[in-house]
Amino acid sequence: MRVLSIVEDSIVDGPGLRTTIFLAGCSHYCRGCHNPESWRINGGMEMSIDEIMSKVNSNPLNEITFSGGEPMLQITELIQLAQKCKQENKNIWCYTGFLWEELMIKYKDEFTQLSMYLDVLVDGRFMMEQRDLSLLFKGSKNQRVIDCQRSIKEHKTVLYGE
Repeated sequence: MRVLSIVEDSIVDGPGLRTTIFLAGCSHYCRGCHNPESWRINGGMEMSIDEIMSKVNSNPLNEITFSGGEPMLQITELIQLAQKCKQENKNIWCYTGFLWEELMIKYKDEFTQLSMYLDVLVDGRFMMEQRDLSLLFKGSKNQRVIDCQRSIKEHKTVLYGE
Protein backbone atom coordinates (compact mmCIF):
# COMPACT_ATOMS: atom_id res chain seq x y z
CA MET A 1 0.00 0.00 0.00
CA ARG A 2 1.10 3.59 -0.54
CA VAL A 3 1.23 5.13 2.94
CA LEU A 4 1.89 8.81 3.49
CA SER A 5 2.33 8.44 7.24
CA ILE A 6 1.15 6.60 10.33
CA VAL A 7 0.36 8.78 13.33
CA GLU A 8 -0.02 7.23 16.76
CA ASP A 9 -2.10 8.63 19.62
CA SER A 10 -4.37 10.82 17.48
CA ILE A 11 -7.35 12.26 19.37
CA VAL A 12 -9.06 13.99 16.42
CA ASP A 13 -9.70 11.08 14.02
CA GLY A 14 -12.35 9.30 16.09
CA PRO A 15 -13.01 8.71 19.79
CA GLY A 16 -10.19 7.78 22.15
CA LEU A 17 -6.57 7.24 21.19
CA ARG A 18 -6.16 6.14 17.59
CA THR A 19 -3.45 5.07 15.22
CA THR A 20 -4.25 6.93 12.01
CA ILE A 21 -2.99 5.51 8.74
CA PHE A 22 -2.81 8.22 6.07
CA LEU A 23 -2.94 6.63 2.62
CA ALA A 24 -1.46 8.33 -0.43
CA GLY A 25 -3.46 9.43 -3.43
CA CYS A 26 -6.60 11.52 -3.83
CA SER A 27 -8.61 12.63 -6.85
CA HIS A 28 -11.01 14.97 -5.01
CA TYR A 29 -8.62 17.96 -4.64
CA CYS A 30 -10.85 19.68 -2.09
CA ARG A 31 -10.16 23.39 -1.71
CA GLY A 32 -8.86 23.95 1.83
CA CYS A 33 -7.79 20.31 2.28
CA HIS A 34 -5.77 19.87 5.50
CA ASN A 35 -3.56 17.27 3.82
CA PRO A 36 -2.85 18.28 0.17
CA GLU A 37 0.50 16.45 0.25
CA SER A 38 -1.59 13.26 0.23
CA TRP A 39 -2.98 13.93 -3.26
CA ARG A 40 -0.09 12.32 -5.17
CA ILE A 41 -0.88 8.65 -5.80
CA ASN A 42 2.86 7.86 -5.80
CA GLY A 43 3.50 9.85 -2.63
CA GLY A 44 4.61 8.43 0.66
CA MET A 45 6.17 5.00 0.86
CA GLU A 46 5.24 1.50 -0.15
CA MET A 47 4.38 -0.64 2.89
CA SER A 48 3.16 -4.20 3.12
CA ILE A 49 0.08 -4.98 5.16
CA ASP A 50 2.33 -6.87 7.60
CA GLU A 51 4.52 -3.76 8.03
CA ILE A 52 1.46 -1.63 8.72
CA MET A 53 0.12 -4.22 11.17
CA SER A 54 3.45 -4.16 12.99
CA LYS A 55 2.90 -0.43 13.62
CA VAL A 56 -0.74 -1.05 14.58
CA ASN A 57 0.26 -3.76 17.06
CA SER A 58 3.05 -1.67 18.58
CA ASN A 59 0.39 0.26 20.48
CA PRO A 60 -2.31 -2.26 21.48
CA LEU A 61 -4.44 0.34 23.30
CA ASN A 62 -5.05 2.44 20.19
CA GLU A 63 -8.01 2.02 17.86
CA ILE A 64 -7.59 2.51 14.08
CA THR A 65 -8.49 5.23 11.57
CA PHE A 66 -7.91 5.10 7.81
CA SER A 67 -7.53 8.53 6.25
CA GLY A 68 -5.75 10.09 3.33
CA GLY A 69 -5.78 11.09 0.64
CA GLU A 70 -8.58 8.88 -0.44
CA PRO A 71 -8.41 5.40 1.11
CA MET A 72 -10.83 3.95 -1.46
CA LEU A 73 -8.20 4.32 -4.20
CA GLN A 74 -6.52 1.35 -2.52
CA ILE A 75 -9.72 -0.48 -1.55
CA THR A 76 -8.53 -4.00 -2.39
CA GLU A 77 -5.59 -3.73 0.00
CA LEU A 78 -7.70 -1.75 2.48
CA ILE A 79 -10.10 -4.69 2.79
CA GLN A 80 -7.20 -6.96 3.76
CA LEU A 81 -5.83 -4.41 6.22
CA ALA A 82 -9.25 -3.82 7.80
CA GLN A 83 -9.78 -7.56 8.17
CA LYS A 84 -6.45 -7.93 10.00
CA CYS A 85 -7.23 -4.94 12.24
CA LYS A 86 -10.64 -6.39 13.09
CA GLN A 87 -8.97 -9.72 13.97
CA GLU A 88 -7.08 -7.68 16.59
CA ASN A 89 -10.46 -6.42 17.89
CA LYS A 90 -9.80 -2.87 16.73
CA ASN A 91 -12.54 -0.27 16.36
CA ILE A 92 -12.08 1.04 12.81
CA TRP A 93 -13.01 4.43 11.41
CA CYS A 94 -12.48 5.44 7.78
CA TYR A 95 -12.57 8.87 6.13
CA THR A 96 -13.53 9.19 2.47
CA GLY A 97 -14.45 11.99 0.10
CA PHE A 98 -17.04 9.74 -1.51
CA LEU A 99 -20.58 9.45 -0.21
CA TRP A 100 -21.76 6.05 1.10
CA GLU A 101 -24.21 5.92 -1.81
CA GLU A 102 -21.44 6.65 -4.35
CA LEU A 103 -19.30 3.89 -2.87
CA MET A 104 -22.15 1.41 -3.24
CA ILE A 105 -22.16 2.20 -6.98
CA LYS A 106 -18.48 2.84 -7.78
CA TYR A 107 -16.97 0.09 -5.58
CA LYS A 108 -20.08 -2.00 -4.86
CA ASP A 109 -18.58 -5.45 -4.22
CA GLU A 110 -15.39 -4.16 -2.62
CA PHE A 111 -17.15 -1.57 -0.46
CA THR A 112 -19.70 -4.14 0.67
CA GLN A 113 -16.77 -6.28 1.87
CA LEU A 114 -14.91 -3.36 3.45
CA SER A 115 -17.95 -2.01 5.27
CA MET A 116 -18.31 -5.31 7.13
CA TYR A 117 -15.10 -4.41 9.01
CA LEU A 118 -15.73 -0.68 9.50
CA ASP A 119 -17.38 0.68 12.60
CA VAL A 120 -17.72 4.23 11.29
CA LEU A 121 -17.37 5.89 7.90
CA VAL A 122 -16.97 9.66 7.69
CA ASP A 123 -18.12 10.44 4.16
CA GLY A 124 -18.26 13.44 1.83
CA ARG A 125 -15.79 15.86 0.40
CA PHE A 126 -14.46 18.66 2.59
CA MET A 127 -16.18 21.89 1.52
CA MET A 128 -14.45 25.09 2.57
CA GLU A 129 -17.72 27.07 2.42
CA GLN A 130 -19.26 24.64 4.95
CA ARG A 131 -16.21 24.42 7.21
CA ASP A 132 -17.08 24.37 10.90
CA LEU A 133 -14.39 23.94 13.55
CA SER A 134 -16.96 23.08 16.21
CA LEU A 135 -17.94 19.79 14.54
CA LEU A 136 -16.71 16.53 16.06
CA PHE A 137 -14.66 14.26 13.80
CA LYS A 138 -15.43 16.10 10.56
CA GLY A 139 -14.38 19.35 8.94
CA SER A 140 -17.47 20.58 7.10
CA LYS A 141 -21.22 20.44 7.69
CA ASN A 142 -21.94 18.38 4.57
CA GLN A 143 -19.90 15.43 5.82
CA ARG A 144 -21.63 12.57 7.64
CA VAL A 145 -20.40 10.32 10.44
CA ILE A 146 -22.08 6.99 9.64
CA ASP A 147 -22.52 3.97 11.88
CA CYS A 148 -21.59 1.25 9.39
CA GLN A 149 -22.84 -1.79 11.24
CA ARG A 150 -26.26 -0.30 12.00
CA SER A 151 -26.52 0.98 8.42
CA ILE A 152 -25.86 -2.51 7.07
CA LYS A 153 -28.29 -4.11 9.53
CA GLU A 154 -31.07 -1.57 8.96
CA HIS A 155 -30.52 -1.22 5.18
CA LYS A 156 -30.39 2.56 5.44
CA THR A 157 -27.82 5.21 6.34
CA VAL A 158 -27.68 5.56 10.13
CA LEU A 159 -25.64 8.37 11.61
CA TYR A 160 -23.21 7.63 14.44
CA GLY A 161 -24.72 8.38 17.85
CA GLU A 162 -28.35 8.26 16.73
